[in-house]
Amino acid sequence: MMKISVIIPAYNAEQYIVDVLEKIKSITSSEILVIDDGSTDKTAEIVKSLNIRVLSHLANRGKGEALKSGFAEAIRSGIDAVITLDADGQHDPSYIPDLIQAVQKKSYDIIIGSRMKDLKKMPFHRRLSNLITSWLISLRIGQRVEDSQSGFRIIKINVLKNIFLKTHHFETESEILIRSGLKGFKIGHIPIHAIYAGESTSIKVITDTLRFIKLYISSLTW
Repeated sequence: MMKISVIIPAYNAEQYIVDVLEKIKSITSSEILVIDDGSTDKTAEIVKSLNIRVLSHLANRGKGEALKSGFAEAIRSGIDAVITLDADGQHDPSYIPDLIQAVQKKSYDIIIGSRMKDLKKMPFHRRLSNLITSWLISLRIGQRVEDSQSGFRIIKINVLKNIFLKTHHFETESEILIRSGLKGFKIGHIPIHAIYAGESTSIKVITDTLRFIKLYISSLTW
């Protein structure tokens, strides 16, 4: 039986976090760790009131930094794999057992919850950006990546022990795929449905596109 930790980076997520955490608790007995990335609302207080562990950044440092804090804690705790998902309710926790089953039964090191069979619900600018970045990453690492921008994943701890992440924001999710793919780790997918209910997003399209371009160019020297 794999020891798994569910890692949730959260920033000003008080509107959604209770529902997300209660759904996760109803589905899995895996440890849940919330990384409060300098929220100015009551995110951390709410998580603590649910008796769920929270690590807090004193200031907002970016999603990538929140993920790295969670990964470091998982490595220290002797976890076998981590599941990552967002705090804003866009990821349906009912797919958690499918991710676990897929990584246990198949010879993959990372399984991505892919929304690419559910594109009609994805806003156009995200769809276009996702298709381009996924194609570029697939080209770079020599294996197919369907949904590079999906933050709903399971990652074996051995991957995280063997890659060193340097980015800080949303591009960290792409960096994980590039570095792990270049190291020879195998990336697979399961289909999921995404939830878009008018929630706000911290993604700044131009800024994060430029960060991805910088990351991709840098990866050519790795």
